[in-house]
Amino acid sequence: MGSLANVDPQLAELIKAEERRQADTVKLIPSENYVSKAVLEATGTVLTNKYSEGYPGKRYYEGQQVIDQIETLAVERAKALFGVNHANVQPYSGSPANLAVYMAFLQPGDTVMGMGLPFGGHLTHGWSVSATGKWFTPVRYGVRRDTGRIDMDEVRELALQHRPKLIFCGGTAIPRIIDFEAFASIAREVGAVLAADIAHIAGLVAGGAHPSPVGHADVISTTTHKTLRGPRGAMLMADSDEHATALNKAVFPGLQGGPHNHTTAAIAVALHEAAQPEFRTYAHQVVANAKALAEELAGRGFDLVSGGTDNHLILIDLTSKGVGGKPAAQALDRAGLETNYNTVPFDPRKPFDPSGIRIGTPSVTSRGMGEAEMRQIGAWMDEVVTALAKGDAEEVIARVHREVSELTSQFPTPGLS
Repeated sequence: MGSLANVDPQLAELIKAEERRQADTVKLIPSENYVSKAVLEATGTVLTNKYSEGYPGKRYYEGQQVIDQIETLAVERAKALFGVNHANVQPYSGSPANLAVYMAFLQPGDTVMGMGLPFGGHLTHGWSVSATGKWFTPVRYGVRRDTGRIDMDEVRELALQHRPKLIFCGGTAIPRIIDFEAFASIAREVGAVLAADIAHIAGLVAGGAHPSPVGHADVISTTTHKTLRGPRGAMLMADSDEHATALNKAVFPGLQGGPHNHTTAAIAVALHEAAQPEFRTYAHQVVANAKALAEELAGRGFDLVSGGTDNHLILIDLTSKGVGGKPAAQALDRAGLETNYNTVPFDPRKPFDPSGIRIGTPSVTSRGMGEAEMRQIGAWMDEVVTALAKGDAEEVIARVHREVSELTSQFPTPGLS
């Protein structure tokens, strides 16, 4: 049928435009990254032609001689990288993976405890608009108003009061180390299953830049992109045979049909890359860059939730700057600095027009940027936000965008020509 450019030139041109945009932008969204050329190649293969319902050696379709080897390779690499006894690489994405945890261990109406969405938790940790908040009884913990950090004493009190059957730790906007051991102690005390959602920090855990939940959490859920630098997929991990069996049944046939074999192959590649010594260097540089960027922003008067960061993520409350998160994110985007607007703890504004923005350093670190570049990025952010607050930002935005383009031209984009 010919190449994409010949078959569908309109779509081919749009993809080229996105390649140019990614190359020219300082990507600061903490849940995004650049995958390698090898991961891209594995994703776009004939493996997408094959159905494989079931698990290796136990399929409902024939012709699995190669697919079984690919999935087994991904599973073994996940087990080795994270030091677990069991891994399931079939979940389509992070939300379906978390739904499988519910299906494995809860019945509709059971109580689940997770971090509230406005405080940094995820929709699937029991938030009201999610199926997990509608089909189960949610209990939510947050952070202290004075420190912006999780109060483990409050978490314990809530757990003792409500006796949840499942506790989630982890989230999408948590800039500090997660105390897996403390959560595990509380879960044991109330007889709950502890699920560690490490979607954001999986690459940091794999690279030794964040403590591991292994040995503390009963179940580990993660996406395979973000800091892990793989394709858009997910994994579930566990140590006990009992938990692993329940999770496998929940994924298939509980929630899904055939796995996406091209994604499984790309996950295997990403896990192989993450096992190399240079990935450990990368993970630690992500944290060093985040700390440098946080220090630069704090020095310029930005109000950072919890005062800084221990990982790849920085959450900024722009109230003191006199601008909202949404217009700030949009202005920064026009300047070539890609962020996302985000609620902050105790935010008086609405979720679609919140007070904060969320930024992170996985992507810029993948391009080879270091602390010096982080300080420059912080200066640019300050210029744009300050000009926006004064009501005359377009000239500054245009200049910053030109300077951003000069910087990005010096740092090749992984995976792209």
